[in-house]
Amino acid sequence: MQPVPFRRLRGRVTTALVVALLVAMSGCSFSRPDGSAPSQAAEFTFVAPGGQTRILYDPPDSRGTVSGLSGESLLEPGSTIGLDDYPGQVVVLNLWGAWCGPCREEMPGLQQIHDQMQPQGVTLLGIDVRDSADAARDFMADRDITYPSIYDNPGRSLLALSGFPRSTVPSTIVLDRQHRVAAVFLTAVRVSELLPVVQRVAAEEPAPAGGGGT
Repeated sequence: MQPVPFRRLRGRVTTALVVALLVAMSGCSFSRPDGSAPSQAAEFTFVAPGGQTRILYDPPDSRGTVSGLSGESLLEPGSTIGLDDYPGQVVVLNLWGAWCGPCREEMPGLQQIHDQMQPQGVTLLGIDVRDSADAARDFMADRDITYPSIYDNPGRSLLALSGFPRSTVPSTIVLDRQHRVAAVFLTAVRVSELLPVVQRVAAEEPAPAGGGGT
């Protein structure tokens, strides 16, 4: 075999490096939830916070995106509900169960935030885990909870939140309008601490036209 001249070898190496760089860059590009221009945000991966129970992700460009989170609707059995139903909206995810005492305490406040912030393009989306569907629906009816929930007894929908502890109930996750994680609360949350975060995230970008939700 004839040796490859250095110049030709260097040219081949340079070309290979450029191709690899372009592939890597394209692998970090994700379409926004509303199908508009792609963003450079990486997929969200949860990292154990070292004892913190309240985590803020700022600036916005540092946030990881959540995609593909969906499951059976608790209030409309047989239909699917998920993040794709709320393009361009701030979504407040809440992990809960009818068996969970702190969940019972915080849900009226979550309903208050849902009602107050809907005109600004914000929705609450519950994820009901380790529950029976009938018990969960009775729980919501008894407390006049009207915001939608995914019924996900085994917590499979949470695989979209890579690394997130499925055993931590209740938990609340605030997603911005590009469905990037802006805040995580690994505990029951009060209106007085959650509402200002939701308002700040909602104000980061203008609400879409007709921006209410379910």
